[in-house]
Amino acid sequence: HVQLVESGGGSVQAGGSLRLSCAARTGTFRSACMGWIRQVSGQEREGVASIDADGETSYVDSVKGRFTVSRDNGKNSVYLQMDSLKLEDTAMYYCAADFGPYCSGPYLARRANFEGQGTQVTVS
Repeated sequence: HVQLVESGGGSVQAGGSLRLSCAARTGTFRSACMGWIRQVSGQEREGVASIDADGETSYVDSVKGRFTVSRDNGKNSVYLQMDSLKLEDTAMYYCAADFGPYCSGPYLARRANFEGQGTQVTVS
């Protein structure tokens, strides 16, 4: 079992940056697909970014070139560096982990084995 805890959310002006962190408090996720999902109240969940066990990354088109996902297996952590933030990036962001055969943001949004409680990002 993996318990994920996010941090780093907050309020920022458009064009600014935030860095989200996610730590696995229990279990290990070295072999897991990790990533970030976001959701605006009343809208569908969106898989934002993913990183597989080999470090290969993928992003939803709307954040390409602005967001960077990374992981540190030694610290049992995954990160999301968000630059050039836009109003439409406002959402609750969830860290997610999955041990299945696939790794992508959309897959995590649909099928993640584990998710954190979420951290709010507000861009104004």
